Formats: sequence, structure tokens, C-alpha cells
Amino acid sequence: MSLQQRLLDEMKTAMRDGDALKVSVIRLLRASLKNKEIAKGRSHPLTEQDVLEAVISAVKQRKDSIELFTQGGRMDLVSKEQKELEILQTFLPQPLSLEEFKAQAQALIKEIGASGQKDMGKVMKILMPRVVGKIDGAVVGQVVRDLLTPSP
Repeated sequence: MSLQQRLLDEMKTAMRDGDALKVSVIRLLRASLKNKEIAKGRSHPLTEQDVLEAVISAVKQRKDSIELFTQGGRMDLVSKEQKELEILQTFLPQPLSLEEFKAQAQALIKEIGASGQKDMGKVMKILMPRVVGKIDGAVVGQVVRDLLTPSP
């Protein structure tokens, strides 16, 4: 089942269950997807990657909001954002452990014959689409950098 279809099904279920927060979160996400679809044009439908990127963006927004509200002492808003974050995270793929990711990265580096920092872009270009939504991009960059740096 596509992620867009899953969003629609989950929204219908939440409506039946009277879960107003979940309905609201999914509607906002679907509106974001609709805007993205309009921006791409009718001849280019959204891919699963596009939908996943929208979910990741919404998750990042919630995390940033939680951090700012915590600094501002607005615990009521922190609580609401955390509930929204939990709902959004159910639409992300199963996260990779650091060890699983390192194994994937090492295999890819060996496969393409990357040998140093100069090949980091080549590795990242292939690796990022494979792990998007499964692990934080900053972690990906740091691990790849570490793996491509020769040990003394």
C-alpha cells in the first residue's frame, strides 16, 4: 500500500474514532502533499520518495518546535507537538540501527571503490536515497566521513 493511501486510510479511521488531533495532523500533511503536487504539475505525480520527504519535513518541524517551546517554557505546546510528532513518526519507515547503517555504508564504499574524502559526494548520492527516513542525515554524513577517512 502506498504511503498516500495509508495516510488516507488512517485519516478515515481517526475520523471514525473521533481522534481530532490525528485527523488534524494528517490533514495538514495531506495539504502539504497537495501543494507539492501542484508545484510539480499534473504531468508529474508524487512519488513515494516525495511523500516520505514531506513526512520527514513535518517530523523535523515538530522537533524544532519542541526545542523552541521548551526553551520558551511553553510546556503546554511542547506536549501538543510531542503528540503530533508521535503520530507522524508512525508513517516513517523502520529506523536503521547505527550498526546496520555502518554495514550498508561499508558495503557501498567497497562496491563503488571509494577511497577518500574526495569520493564522499559519490557515496552520499547513492546512499541517501536508500536510507532516507530511516536514519538522520547528519549521522549519515558523519559515518561516511569517518569511514572514508584513513585511520593513522
